[in-house]
Amino acid sequence: MKLFFPALLSLLAASSSDGFSTRTAFVAPSTGSQRAGSTELYISSWGTKGPPSRWKKPEEPDPAEKIQAYLKTPEPVAARDNLDGTVLVSGWVRSKERTDQEVFDFLNAEESAFGFSKIVAFVDDVSFAKKRLLGRHARYTGLLDKLDFLEATEAFALPTAEQLDGVTSWVANCGNDIGMVKQIADLVKSTGVENVSILLTDASTLAAAESLEAVQALEADGKAFTVVAVGSITEDAEGAYPYAIHDFGTEGGVVPSNATFSRDESLRLVTECLGLECGKNKALSFTEVHDVNATETKLVRGLREAGYTRPQEIDHMITKGVEEYLKACEEHKKKKPERTEYEDWMLEEEKKLKAESAEAIERKEKEREEKKEKEIKDIAKEWAKREFFRKSMAGEIADITEEEFIESIWDRAMFEGDLKWRVLNGFAADEEQELEDFKATQEKKKQAMLERAKASLQELLDDDEKNDE
Repeated sequence: MKLFFPALLSLLAASSSDGFSTRTAFVAPSTGSQRAGSTELYISSWGTKGPPSRWKKPEEPDPAEKIQAYLKTPEPVAARDNLDGTVLVSGWVRSKERTDQEVFDFLNAEESAFGFSKIVAFVDDVSFAKKRLLGRHARYTGLLDKLDFLEATEAFALPTAEQLDGVTSWVANCGNDIGMVKQIADLVKSTGVENVSILLTDASTLAAAESLEAVQALEADGKAFTVVAVGSITEDAEGAYPYAIHDFGTEGGVVPSNATFSRDESLRLVTECLGLECGKNKALSFTEVHDVNATETKLVRGLREAGYTRPQEIDHMITKGVEEYLKACEEHKKKKPERTEYEDWMLEEEKKLKAESAEAIERKEKEREEKKEKEIKDIAKEWAKREFFRKSMAGEIADITEEEFIESIWDRAMFEGDLKWRVLNGFAADEEQELEDFKATQEKKKQAMLERAKASLQELLDDDEKNDE
């Protein structure tokens, strides 16, 4: 027996060394034996989202629903490279009702692309123009240092070739005189003018064929032109309405007969198009868009909300405009997979559930209001009955039925019923103040009824007097 236990212990030790030791059911924590530079990853390393291959890519927003998804971050726009020297401005400063200062301010603005050293006002009457333009505003903006004047040989005349000597750019207001555009074309070709920007107002009277002929007359090597055509001029603020752009000189670019356009906005366009590269050798008609659901409205407002400046906005509308936006919307539709029949069914069922839920809520609300109204009326009737009994016992009323009495004090009864109902249902109520307000209102109604009765009686008396006569 003494030899058995030592032998048994020896046997157990031997079996342990031969690989038959007991194994644990848990994984031992890492001892750091893994190589430091190993790139081996375990499934748990990706977290709950799993590996990147299983990550769901965010769905691209539909530009038709979210226009900011289509618009890029505003970037600098290309300007023409010869916007220095002398610019001549003609066709303005003729009215006593306004100064026409804005066109000169736009050409002199520090944040603009213009670097003109001289701005010449070509006017019918120099002394009149100086009174309109030479003031405190011109001094503060620095316009006074650049502004010069030239007088026309006669009213409404264009500058002569000699007067255009040294002028590199020209901004002209032609009204609706399409013939003047051809005259300007001849002058530009025979002088050193490199850029000309022309504003046509009340352009709805101009036919497409004659407009195209005038635009073609402006085409010349080494010369750049821009034509901006708008409708009847209004005094609305700049940027008050979005706008649509079409090619002037085509049937689609004819300005509608009832079209109107802001004066300040037209001046902004004719000057900005002079400076923008995208406005070079373009003839464009601009029409205000008053439809809040129009694509032009959506796009222009989107550009302004995205932080685009006016030059950036106008550049985008000319170079890309509505066409590019609609194209992006169509491309998004093609990228987005069509819904399956099951998905359509699910959407319809979801709509039905929402509708049924809304109907149920509305029905419960209606039932709650009906119940409240019935309870208030019941309380009011009980109060009126008690009031009839009290006054009957006190001898304050006689020769009147209970129904007639209740009808005569029903407004007060409903007030008491509503007040009591709110108190019973835990709503705040100031009984004394509300009763005082109710009595004051009833007194006003009583006075109003009395005044109407007096007026009706007086009308009857007046009619009787007329009949007696």
